[in-house]
Amino acid sequence: MTEARTLLRATALTLLIICLSACSSTKRGGGYYKDDGPDANPPSNLDAVPDAVPKLEPFASGPNKPYAALGKNYTPDKTGGAYRAQGLASWYGKKFHGNPTSTGERYDMYAMTAAHTTLPIPSYVRVTRVATGKTVVVRVNDRGPFHDNRIIDLSYVAAHKLGVLKPGSAEVIVERIMPDEIRNWNAAATQVATAQIAQTSPVMDAPPLPQANQVNISDNKPISTLQSEPPASNTMVKSTNTSSKLTPPGSMFLQVGAFSDPAKAQTIATQVSGQIASNLGHPVFVEQTPNNLYRVRIGPFTNRDAATQAVSPIQAATGMTPSLSAP
Repeated sequence: MTEARTLLRATALTLLIICLSACSSTKRGGGYYKDDGPDANPPSNLDAVPDAVPKLEPFASGPNKPYAALGKNYTPDKTGGAYRAQGLASWYGKKFHGNPTSTGERYDMYAMTAAHTTLPIPSYVRVTRVATGKTVVVRVNDRGPFHDNRIIDLSYVAAHKLGVLKPGSAEVIVERIMPDEIRNWNAAATQVATAQIAQTSPVMDAPPLPQANQVNISDNKPISTLQSEPPASNTMVKSTNTSSKLTPPGSMFLQVGAFSDPAKAQTIATQVSGQIASNLGHPVFVEQTPNNLYRVRIGPFTNRDAATQAVSPIQAATGMTPSLSAP
């Protein structure tokens, strides 16, 4: 009888150890799981960490091959196609800090990166939190999260900027930034660098743009009928994606958020327009994208440097940190 009890206890202990090992090996990111989480003393300037700057990069060979994880097969998309999905975002922190990512780079929880199961590595995505409209740009350089109900694993700082740290996960929209948009991004940065080197003349604001297709939301009159009236404050307008196409080369915008509900976008735009200084000289407007998202944007600014300089005063006035956005 004693031997039977001893054997039973040993078997139960073995099963428990196997179970715990399996549980720990199946976890990949998510925040506050076991020993994962934030550092005890994280940097104080996390809000000032800039978004990832998209650039054209060759796909890595190893991370873009078909693979299997937790009994499921995955085939990374190397076709270069567009990607847009809505679902839960989670995050991973100190447990993986310093460990190799799928690219071989070290995971930095304070860099604007993310993990995705099938997006090409490396690639860049715009992640928008549905509840708030807050948007960040991150570089995908890792694989995960391997959970059916999650679509992206954010770095610690990206999750912080989206307000995802405390809940651990949140519903987001993930959109891949395509090569054409990246080229515009790079062109804007190149023009700024060229202008700084030349220094032949002061940078002047671009002249007012044609706005025939825009409507002033406050009084529902066409903008063209208001040109003789001096604006009392920044004008919030609704566009059908025409303003970006009419901007001069090298121009940049600041994006406060993106929403599926146009009414919510207009409310935020009105709020931001009333909070920022009228001498900023750039309108706050709502722009509808081909994917039926309504982006709250400020601009256009003459160049990337001018847009960057406006981030701090807008953040101080509104409590929101806008992200750089190419035309």
